[in-house]
Amino acid sequence: MVISYTLLGILTLVFVLPIAFMLVSSLKGSDAIFADLRSWRAFLPVGDLSFDNIQYVFARGNFQRYAVNSVIITLVTATLSVMVNSMSAFALARLNWPGKRLVFAFVIAILIIPFEAIAIPLLMLVSEVPGLHIGLDGIFMTDSMFNTHLVQILPFVASPFTLFLFYQFFRDLPTELDEAARLDGATAFQIYWKIVMPLSKPVIATVAILQFLTMWNQYLWPIMVVQSADVRPVMPGIQEFFNRTPAWGQIMAYASLVTLPVLAIFVMFQRWFIQSVASSGVKG
Repeated sequence: MVISYTLLGILTLVFVLPIAFMLVSSLKGSDAIFADLRSWRAFLPVGDLSFDNIQYVFARGNFQRYAVNSVIITLVTATLSVMVNSMSAFALARLNWPGKRLVFAFVIAILIIPFEAIAIPLLMLVSEVPGLHIGLDGIFMTDSMFNTHLVQILPFVASPFTLFLFYQFFRDLPTELDEAARLDGATAFQIYWKIVMPLSKPVIATVAILQFLTMWNQYLWPIMVVQSADVRPVMPGIQEFFNRTPAWGQIMAYASLVTLPVLAIFVMFQRWFIQSVASSGVKG
């Protein structure tokens, strides 16, 4: 038992100390950061602390605009992903129709294909597809999907991994629920929406966490399809900010502002996940 807790403590430090260093460094100047590197002061809020670095990020880093873009992209993608993948998983797990095993095998096969392998073909495809611009200047069609929120959302709505998570959860729910609902005259969509989805809060919470992390941390795809600052998310924005300032305290401040929403969302959905599992009347 002692060994287990010791190992868990060491593992906790491995994950917590880099975050602590980043948060503390965001309140220090560059000289203080390098002066404290050889001691535990690097992880403790001691010394000459101020919010100047954070104020600089808001004043000069375009952080507000990038954060709003990331929030829009993340929330829309996560919402659509839950809807699209859950309906697809319901059809594969709870309905009987010819060829569904072949379709499911195809979905599983797609899991082994990394996004980097299809990034260039996808880039060529979206360059030829008209886009939709939504902004303060109005809503209008564009020649391509480049430099739009839409191009950062659509490729990630349908996710084989998310579909697989829903499929595994739906498959373990008792089929008697569907049969009883059909006897009462419920349609397939009513079974999905009124019976299956209310019982699926744990997997919905899991998907929301994973999708939020994926979309908030997107870097490769945005730098390929976005050149305009109006629709640029926070992760490519940090590279622009890094090129603008050599001060590590300001860079750490930007990184801290990017990280804190992820931690907050994770804690919020983790609690919902635990409560949903504890209160669920159906066990998979």
